[in-house]
Amino acid sequence: MVYYGRTDLASEAHSQLLQKPETVGPLRGVRAESGELHALPYCAVEVLDEDGAALLKKPVGRYFTLTLPASLLRTDAVFSEAAEAVAELIGRCLPESISSGVLLAALGNPDITPDALGSLAASSLLVTRHLKERASAAFSDFASTALLRTGVLGTTGVESAVQLRALCDCLRPACVIAIDALAGCELEGLCRSVQICDTGISPGSGVGNDREALTRDSLGAPVIAVGVPTVMDCSALVQEDKLSDCFVTPRYIDSAVRTAARVIAYGINLALHPGITIADIDLLIG
Repeated sequence: MVYYGRTDLASEAHSQLLQKPETVGPLRGVRAESGELHALPYCAVEVLDEDGAALLKKPVGRYFTLTLPASLLRTDAVFSEAAEAVAELIGRCLPESISSGVLLAALGNPDITPDALGSLAASSLLVTRHLKERASAAFSDFASTALLRTGVLGTTGVESAVQLRALCDCLRPACVIAIDALAGCELEGLCRSVQICDTGISPGSGVGNDREALTRDSLGAPVIAVGVPTVMDCSALVQEDKLSDCFVTPRYIDSAVRTAARVIAYGINLALHPGITIADIDLLIG
């Protein structure tokens, strides 16, 4: 069931528009398709122009949403399929060459479980820039990756965009991959929908706490955003003013966000270092 309300996911915004009585025919400036990738359902939404951007309230670009199984343990065979699917979708967004390196940005507040996706994913990401600089033969086939855990403005006093812009000016990466928790409007999608887009991200926008956007224009490099909806606006469920500032999250959020973070991290590793396997990542991250 789709509930009308704010959402960071282009697939959910598209579904909401199609269900509105006044919508007749295809949406102008928007192209969408669905299918399966590694036996998992996914949806691709492309915002083609400013007409589409105005309709979906999303920037022009490509948005992919992969649906994870309700139960996903690291020991399950489907975990590998999910990581491979995430890797393939990230690959569709990567620039032709990443020889100058990739900057990984773990966004969010590690002390708040629904917002800890980026921090948790960071623990399973392979960071190789320092090894590549030493010309280590063992890492010659790996991409050069650096990682920044930005924290949040309330604990660092510095906007994530400011930190990342400074590091981009120094490293000149081929692209930035930003990982952050999102807000959704479908109960079934909480902690199960992985959105990957090539348009960047506005941290905090899903919960009404907009910070400076992370985009090619603001950072000087293409920005791929990877996120999972971990919260839902209460007003999408119950139309009461007193709940307008409240959000809900699943009671199993702790395990769900850890699982989603690990799938994302493994997918990023596979996308950036194509010669490695899931088993290799297990060994390298300990």
